[in-house]
Amino acid sequence: MMEIVRMIVVLSLITGTAGFVLSGLKVWTSPIIESQVLTYVQGPAIKQVFSDMANDPIADRKKFPKPGGGPEDQVIVFPILKDGKLKAVALEGAGKGYGGDVNVIVGVDTSTDTVVGISITTHKETPGIGSRVSEPGFTKQFRGRTLAQAKLKKEGGAIDAISGATFSSIGASEAVKQVTSWYTALKDSIKTTWQ
Repeated sequence: MMEIVRMIVVLSLITGTAGFVLSGLKVWTSPIIESQVLTYVQGPAIKQVFSDMANDPIADRKKFPKPGGGPEDQVIVFPILKDGKLKAVALEGAGKGYGGDVNVIVGVDTSTDTVVGISITTHKETPGIGSRVSEPGFTKQFRGRTLAQAKLKKEGGAIDAISGATFSSIGASEAVKQVTSWYTALKDSIKTTWQ
């Protein structure tokens, strides 16, 4: 009986220590991971959408409460400024594709409420089929569309899905719809922040 109690105590100490170490590593590495994502994933995607930026949207970014989310949920808004005034914003959304989430940076012109463009940041779609959502043939369809038009034709929008990659097209479109809904809900706060 004493050996069982000793074994339980030792296993409890090992699992407790392992849990403590893992939680510490998560806290320690989270800012490093966020910095890497900003620098090597989101930054290049924003530059692909906005080639004429006068500011650094990564450095000027702000967090806003996510519409419909909990008190801890936030959305990052990347401002595009020209002559010190807000010209557009970029936000990243996600939609469920065939292989997992399709993450998309969406640029929105704040004066006309139209989509400036999109750029796929990450996805796990099938190479050569679903991965075609990141090609210009698909992404260029979003340029200049109103927020209502920036969805697939089968949903009443103006975007053609990629043949053979329906789920991937739906995932990208869902990500854009997510961003446009966030933008619509946060528009007044965004414009007030960068007046």
